Amino acid sequence: MSLTSALNTAQNIFNNTGTQSGVVSNNISNAGNKDYVRRQAMLTTSLNGAQVVKIDRAQEEALLRQYLKTSSQDSAQQALLGGLEDLKSIVGGNDYETSPSTYLGVFQQKLQAFRTTPGSTVAAQGAITAAQDVANSLNNASQSVQNVRATADKQIATDVDKLNTLLSDFEKANNAVKTATASGADASGALDEREKALKQISQIVGVNTTTRDNNDMVLSTSDGTILFETIPRKVTFKSQDVYTATIAGNSVYVDGVALPRGSGSTTTGQGSLQSLLQVRDEIAPNFQKQLDEVARGLVSLFKEQNTVAGPAYVPGLFTWSGGTVDTGATAVAGMAATITVSSRVITSQGGDPMRLRDGGVNATGLVLNTSGASGYTTELDRLYTALGSDIDFDPAAGTPVGFDATTGIDSNVSIMEFATNSLGWLEQYRSNATTAAENTSAALSRSDEAYSNETGVNLDEELTLLLDIEQSYKAATKILNAVDEMLKSLLDIAS
Repeated sequence: MSLTSALNTAQNIFNNTGTQSGVVSNNISNAGNKDYVRRQAMLTTSLNGAQVVKIDRAQEEALLRQYLKTSSQDSAQQALLGGLEDLKSIVGGNDYETSPSTYLGVFQQKLQAFRTTPGSTVAAQGAITAAQDVANSLNNASQSVQNVRATADKQIATDVDKLNTLLSDFEKANNAVKTATASGADASGALDEREKALKQISQIVGVNTTTRDNNDMVLSTSDGTILFETIPRKVTFKSQDVYTATIAGNSVYVDGVALPRGSGSTTTGQGSLQSLLQVRDEIAPNFQKQLDEVARGLVSLFKEQNTVAGPAYVPGLFTWSGGTVDTGATAVAGMAATITVSSRVITSQGGDPMRLRDGGVNATGLVLNTSGASGYTTELDRLYTALGSDIDFDPAAGTPVGFDATTGIDSNVSIMEFATNSLGWLEQYRSNATTAAENTSAALSRSDEAYSNETGVNLDEELTLLLDIEQSYKAATKILNAVDEMLKSLLDIAS
């Protein structure tokens, strides 16, 4: 080897180690950055020696696709579970102390106490107060269900705005990737930014990726709707501030195509949007329908024979804004929100609680206890028995379309059992969703670990590589020293 070749070799080593140490230092400084993908300086050997030809990014497409899928699934499942937890809190949590079912049980006990002492004004007042508690619990639960829907609606609006912003960020990063790839420049930084946006997009909506020339990427939703192709597609949604049982929520549109909602306790949704739609448009409305059916059952069970022109029956102890008695087996939307106890039996409103015993709560001229006997119990016996008798409820409230029939509730049971089964339905749904959320969380953790192991920075490996680079640098200095000694010897000989 000539002295010139030796000098060139040393120079190449210094150039290579300088580039390599720069890459390793950058890796180490980003060890805690989840959105950073490890770089490596790739060397090649030719007649001119080894040299760095490119900075390679540790990219794993298959693992990234798996991560995006599990991220979407977990985000959807967690959003669904959050909505179910909100619904559970409406009925008082694990003990269900504020549920209509609990208050119905107390009312049944108070009605039994009134039957035992039909001449007691205190017992009568106790039964009326318990009835008011039932009505109030239905009112409050109905309002809270609609609040859950409104909250989900607001979160949908927030996620849609965030998604549009992320798609804009993705466009900028994608354009930078295409430009760098086409020019042969290092696109690692732009790829990191694009992947960062992609991961966040996957949490909001399920996303599939397709890579084209110059590393250009196309995004589509899990159901095939184009989300991004050269430019981002517009995601639109019109939010609503107030919800009632009769108001339906608006759809989320991706490039004019409605985004489907998820279904099932292990939701089919991908990303938070589909699960929020599921909570707002499927689960909460069905629970509302069950509340409405309890209200309709109470009005029907406590109805009174009409003694004047008009319908055959009028509401008795329990009435509502519609002022009628629905004799069919179809839920009346919003009935639970307006059910109330007739003022004609409320003492503070000038009423007489004994009307519950004697009849004629609302029906004009109706008196069942014609003798005014204090021991009269016929009407109280009938009402108490009615609470435990089977009646027909709307089958759609028990097992609605889109729900697994195994999680449904019977539609021909007593009102007490229906109210209890409604809680059981919600709890079973929530329990199944909790188990599914634990599974999706574990799957995401495994996917994240696998992807991180392949693309993340391992400090031990980087420090080991840094030691190897140091040894290369030392070898180059030895070559340089040897050449220096040879040149000195040649100069000494020449002189």
